[in-house]
Amino acid sequence: MKSIITISRYIVGVLFIFSGLVKANDPLGLAYKMQEFFEVWAQSGWAPGLMHAMNDYALTFSVIMITFEIVAGVAVLVGWKMRLFSWLLLILIIFFTFLTGYAYLSGKFRSCGCFGDCIPITPKVSFIKDIVLLLLILLIFTWRNKIKPVLSSFSSACIVLLSVIFSLWFQWYVLKHLPVADCLPFKKGNNIPEKMKIPPGAIPDSTVIGFVYEKDGKTVEFTSDNFPDDFDDSIYHFVKRYDKLIRKGNAEPAIKDFVLTTLQENDTTMQVLSDPGYNAFLFIKDDPGKGEWEQNLELLYPVLQQQKINLFVVTNDAPGISAYFNAIPGVSFLKCDVVPIKTAARANPTLYLLKNGTIISKWSYADWDDAAEEIQASAN
Repeated sequence: MKSIITISRYIVGVLFIFSGLVKANDPLGLAYKMQEFFEVWAQSGWAPGLMHAMNDYALTFSVIMITFEIVAGVAVLVGWKMRLFSWLLLILIIFFTFLTGYAYLSGKFRSCGCFGDCIPITPKVSFIKDIVLLLLILLIFTWRNKIKPVLSSFSSACIVLLSVIFSLWFQWYVLKHLPVADCLPFKKGNNIPEKMKIPPGAIPDSTVIGFVYEKDGKTVEFTSDNFPDDFDDSIYHFVKRYDKLIRKGNAEPAIKDFVLTTLQENDTTMQVLSDPGYNAFLFIKDDPGKGEWEQNLELLYPVLQQQKINLFVVTNDAPGISAYFNAIPGVSFLKCDVVPIKTAARANPTLYLLKNGTIISKWSYADWDDAAEEIQASAN
């Protein structure tokens, strides 16, 4: 039994650390997934006021959850304070199992975000994973009093404390400087127009056309391939037609709803993306407020002018953002839905260098000094 408990600890600890590190690479991604859950629950009538209020704290919840996941995994591996962490692990895995079970059984989510965007897995696989983890953690919980620390109490406490510091520091770093491992569709080297197409071999949704008619004062429903034998317009009176989903496919492009329009609502997406020259795109979500990015832009913009590179500001709030650019001439504003901007701008704002729709490079506002050097090197 001792060896089984030890193996269970190693499996649980490694999986929790791995899962936490993958999500720590992009805590905003988990925050957006949380907001997706909040929105679905609000629409379902589950305390909508509370769900909408929790949206504002999604990033805080994300950072706390990721940190705890990594720290709990480390604590289990070293066997530190197992009476406490066995309870915390049990509570956490019950919560995770509820989330993945809801995502799977409701059919409202394509991914639960358990391993971030780097390792997308279906809600069904994630739910099965959590069931297995729940069984292993129940085993650890049952025998928690028999688990002895691998190291001394002081050494174990130091390792756990270092894991807390590292988790928080790493998340702070990627939130300011973009994810270390870029697994998003707007990553360096990708061609945006190509990513807006449905990938080859994708399976489309399978649907059937349904009809609702009225016959003898009663509602009758049937599909296009099983019309009743006595069907006649004089007997059956049309009520409505609908499309019924039989099987959900995966025929979705990696980049969805990416439409760039001018302030006059003219679609200019393909026009700007097909430009054979270099163009800079500044993605700004909502109002970033005054800060470091403004000063960095003042230093970067002369470099763009020198290299004759057009600057396009892509935002979901052009009227509110335009005030920041009053002192910068020659900037073009493009409007875009907030969802693709949230994917493209993990730091707010994020600068892209594009050529013929291909992403040459991208930088967080905190790294625009590096951007100036790279832009000069690329354009020369």
